Amino acid sequence: MQRLRSRKILIPLIAVLVVVVAGITIAVSRSSNRYRTIDSFVTGTPEPNGTAVKLDTTLYLPDRTPAPAVLLAQGFGGDKSDLAGTAKTLAEHGYVVLAYTARGFGRSGGFIHFDSPKYEVHDAELLVDHLQQLPQVEKDKIAVAGSSYGGGLALLLAGYDKRIKAVAADITWNDLQQALFPNGVFKKLWTGTLFGNGFTATVPPSLRGLIADAADLPVSRQDSVSCGRFAPDICTAYQAAARTGVPNAALQKVMRAASPASVLNRITAPTLLTQGEQDSLFPLTQADANAKGIAKDGTPVRVVWRPGGHDNSSRGGDVATGAMLDWFGSVFHGSVSTKQPFEFSEQGALLSSSSGRLRQQVRQAPGYPGIDGTQQKTATLNLIGPPQEIGAPAGGTPAAITAIPGLSGILSEFGGLTDATAALSAIPSQTAGFLSPKITKSLLISGSSSVRITITARSSTDATVFVALRDLGSDGTVVLPAQLVTPIRVTGLTPGVPRTITVPLPSVVRTVQPGHRLVLTVATTDFAYQVPQNARTYTIGLADGGALTVPTINAKVVRSGHPLAWLIVGLAVALATALGVSFVIRRRRRVLKSRPDLADVPVSIESLVKEYAGGYRAVDDVSFRVERGQVVGLLGPNGAGKTTTLRVLVGLITPTAGELHVFGEPVVPGAPVLARLGAFIEGPGFLPHLSGRENLRLYWAATGRRTDEADFDTALEIAGLGASIDRRVKSYSHGMKQRLGIAQAMLGLPELLVLDEPTNGLDPPQIAEMREVLQRYAQTGRTVVVSSHLLAEVEQTCTHVVVMHKGKLVAAGSVVDIAGAGGVQLSVNDPSRAASVLEAAGITTTLVPARRALEDVFLGLIGDGDEDK
Repeated sequence: MQRLRSRKILIPLIAVLVVVVAGITIAVSRSSNRYRTIDSFVTGTPEPNGTAVKLDTTLYLPDRTPAPAVLLAQGFGGDKSDLAGTAKTLAEHGYVVLAYTARGFGRSGGFIHFDSPKYEVHDAELLVDHLQQLPQVEKDKIAVAGSSYGGGLALLLAGYDKRIKAVAADITWNDLQQALFPNGVFKKLWTGTLFGNGFTATVPPSLRGLIADAADLPVSRQDSVSCGRFAPDICTAYQAAARTGVPNAALQKVMRAASPASVLNRITAPTLLTQGEQDSLFPLTQADANAKGIAKDGTPVRVVWRPGGHDNSSRGGDVATGAMLDWFGSVFHGSVSTKQPFEFSEQGALLSSSSGRLRQQVRQAPGYPGIDGTQQKTATLNLIGPPQEIGAPAGGTPAAITAIPGLSGILSEFGGLTDATAALSAIPSQTAGFLSPKITKSLLISGSSSVRITITARSSTDATVFVALRDLGSDGTVVLPAQLVTPIRVTGLTPGVPRTITVPLPSVVRTVQPGHRLVLTVATTDFAYQVPQNARTYTIGLADGGALTVPTINAKVVRSGHPLAWLIVGLAVALATALGVSFVIRRRRRVLKSRPDLADVPVSIESLVKEYAGGYRAVDDVSFRVERGQVVGLLGPNGAGKTTTLRVLVGLITPTAGELHVFGEPVVPGAPVLARLGAFIEGPGFLPHLSGRENLRLYWAATGRRTDEADFDTALEIAGLGASIDRRVKSYSHGMKQRLGIAQAMLGLPELLVLDEPTNGLDPPQIAEMREVLQRYAQTGRTVVVSSHLLAEVEQTCTHVVVMHKGKLVAAGSVVDIAGAGGVQLSVNDPSRAASVLEAAGITTTLVPARRALEDVFLGLIGDGDEDK
């Protein structure tokens, strides 16, 4: 660590918003301040063979009744416990709420028929019957709400049951076949993940007597090893599609029946549609089709494009809940018209030309314009680039990686992450690229751009390609908005003869900054989709002069905020380390050399600078060293540059200038030295539908290292989650996720551990345990770098500190030196006599060095603490 110097410092699978249902036999009753709940099993629709089905429900009753009621439906793979937060919010706002576990999941009986009108939808109708029998419910004021699987059910129920007077459907589908087989291409990764949620753990008859609550579990089904809790016809149809990549007639019938598209013209209840902008399962196009289909016959529809989605379930749920409360309030206590405002979350907005900071902000337009430009303003850019030959490898391997179920939105939210992911999302020999001119003024893309291209197959009569629109920054950074691509399958080709096709590009919301360019990429592989297994060669060219039509919109800013801050650092670093593929667009890189003289130094940072668009310097000429065995605290107020420094340190972003070495090796995305480093930055991100243990094992598998090197036992001991380690992560509290994230960073016992605010969400005893863990970790000769705003905790935990303010280094040194610098020390002419006098008075004396609290030193170093807002 350098000597003291002084100078003038935001994790599947399916995000759930839902809640439903009803009961017959009351099991438990308890109370709360403003509402009480009643748990019960309600009779559902019998299975085809006549087997009775019970549905597990919770009824939330507010203090004041009768009141409007809301039926809440769960997401796929979850149960009624996922709906508790939303149900409580609704109940606290005066609604009677019936939340339930759908058939085939959790403690409910029966098989999964996938939102079948005969089963799941009829179950919901029975629950509406139950609500109407309750004296606490206003009979003509019943709404339905749900997210994903529950959102699809909400729309279907509104189409079949006229008793529904209001609908709130979040991140759901319109046409299930188009969602799972878009443009004829099988979305195998998401579909496999989705159906995998139907294979839940069961209790063998021989063990039921050993489990405390097993007697309460419904026994109205017999799970199949090969089909889990799916109904046999659903299972057979899915397995056929998984083998061939093509939906047979049976699966098409199932998907058609489960698609709201089949009933939109029957929905008369005012409908709220909230759809996530980070969603490769059900993108914005699905909500667009629902909105147009419902509004066609004059039913009021409001559309909100919110943050998050299936690829980032940690974001946007509050937006959906708030919009739902406003909507139900308008429907039941006011009025709604067919003219509804449209709200969306703008990504990549530049809020300050002086700071150059990119932030998220919310915009609102008077009405919903659609996504394809037919009712919007459009901009036309002319792409350039010659025809390019690209190859599709045999077996579709290696494949580009863009959409990862549950993670894509998280990985796409920071431009810096593209250094680790851009190389994975486009493989040069498989990708053609076409470039736009530089953007002269900011361009807000709000929907699906379109372009016409030509495709020529050398020998095949069909072609499968994946088309995307990327944002190329002036510094060479490439961003794939929301990690979305458009899959296209073209049939009836004549080898050697060009075919011109119109390509609707992914629906995204992004502001492209001045000086940037747009890049159209056409690729032959994508890990998330099924591709032809034989080798192919295509030639891709531009048609119509390369005209790219971009939809945009005039909309006022109604809210603004900081950039989204959810990362899966471990996975991103592991993928970047394992797969160092160069992107099709060549990028100018600085030549970095190893430093043998620093081989034993965990961290060496010299004159580090990170500058963003508009000249804003998040880190400005920072230098410090970290030695072995130290626990170093990185301190500074919000905006100091702490997290940016850590992101550079772990290889997630590249610096503008300066040098950074870890154990003498330069840090770049994918650098081998990163295998010696464990990181936990800006909050944990996990696959919510997997257990804590499964998440740890998945992360370690992604690193490509041997299982026996992981030291899982030590990591699990650190996590301290007990039996909860085998529960799904979506049931974890924030503190539990935080502890799991730290355990993930410690897998393999890395020589350098980098932690960003590790004690967030932990209670005092857990913070004390974490302090001991970090100190013991460093005592083994390893090194810890930790950022924190808890100054007293840093003072007790760390051996050294680095203080930053407004991107600059203010001080660096040992805690003893910095906290000991300054203060007041009493001086006397004769210390021995003074001690004797005090002891005669009964006062024991001890010689201590002058020392101030670290908090006082910190506040002195950063002045009045004003921040760059």
